[in-house]
Amino acid sequence: MPSPQSLSEADRRVVAAWAADCAERVLAIFEDEAPTDGRPRDAIARARAFARGELDAAGEIKRRFVAGRAASAVHDPAAVAAARAAAQASGVAHMGAHALGAAAYAAKAAGLAAADESTGTTDEIQWQIGHLDAAARSALQQLPRLGTDPAGPLGAGLLATGVLGSNIRTIQAALHTD
Repeated sequence: MPSPQSLSEADRRVVAAWAADCAERVLAIFEDEAPTDGRPRDAIARARAFARGELDAAGEIKRRFVAGRAASAVHDPAAVAAARAAAQASGVAHMGAHALGAAAYAAKAAGLAAADESTGTTDEIQWQIGHLDAAARSALQQLPRLGTDPAGPLGAGLLATGVLGSNIRTIQAALHTD
């Protein structure tokens, strides 16, 4: 039986588009430091192609770590977070919960790049929630709450701690508010 963090392929395609939008909003932060490194941009393009049904999950599962390796090519913490947002967006083909990872890393990147980190993070999360369409919201509402299911990225790992965990908790709270 698949993890509840997986989502159906149809739902993964829906949330991949939103995850790509979240990651793309902070892509310039990465590209300012590494303008010739196209791995995060490519990951976002692949997430969009997956969302449109142009790529299959199996092929994307094999490529999901490429953008994450771009994080080691930069030093600015905001640029690192932006690369990781793109990597998480590309991981949605494998597991839907990575969409929340993409949003959390994007909010972290936006916060780190802002003059006021708290305001930058809050503003980014508000944009993310406001940018959800009904289908993406419904799909994301199916995911277990952070830390309640150990079988995936929403388990007890990196996404459940610190700023990332706080960002995901804020997003999930907003998802379940009418």
